[in-house]
Amino acid sequence: MKKNIAIFSSGKGGNFENICNYFQNDNSVFVALHVTNKLNSISKTIADKRNVRNVYVTKRGLEKISFCEILQENNIHFIVLAGFLLKLPSRLVSSYDKKIINLHPSLLPKFGGKGMYGDNVHLKVLDSSEKKTGITIHYVNEEYDSGDIIFQKEIELSEDEKLETLREKIREIEYYYFPRIIKSLL
Repeated sequence: MKKNIAIFSSGKGGNFENICNYFQNDNSVFVALHVTNKLNSISKTIADKRNVRNVYVTKRGLEKISFCEILQENNIHFIVLAGFLLKLPSRLVSSYDKKIINLHPSLLPKFGGKGMYGDNVHLKVLDSSEKKTGITIHYVNEEYDSGDIIFQKEIELSEDEKLETLREKIREIEYYYFPRIIKSLL
């Protein structure tokens, strides 16, 4: 049976598009819904081009029962956070217990928490004395970046690592591993 997934994204949509590409010809997984809190996000434009249903939601809207009903109406089995910057309310988390995952651009528990996303994480990593960083894919719970870890991939930091080079290294492993982990969980 085909599993419908919803991808929540607030930004440029690189991981969203990569996941869509990965599952494009897959008979077991279907990207049924794109959820965003930014009407002008690039991810929304990507969803429009791919004919993936877009749902715009505010922080308050996420807390409404009607939002969970939208997920149910679209027969959503699994939720993937791919650069979604709003914290999910506990009702949604408990409704999809162990069925919501997030991708974080560091080796949690290091460099996680509120406000720690994208370049904010990369800059903290670069300012630290760390020799390694990587990605973490984890289940979502009620606290930022503290759900059970599913997968981590480590990379070495070079002595002259810059924001641009680190961003590219992280993106490369995100694009490779994230859709594969989604597939393995489904």
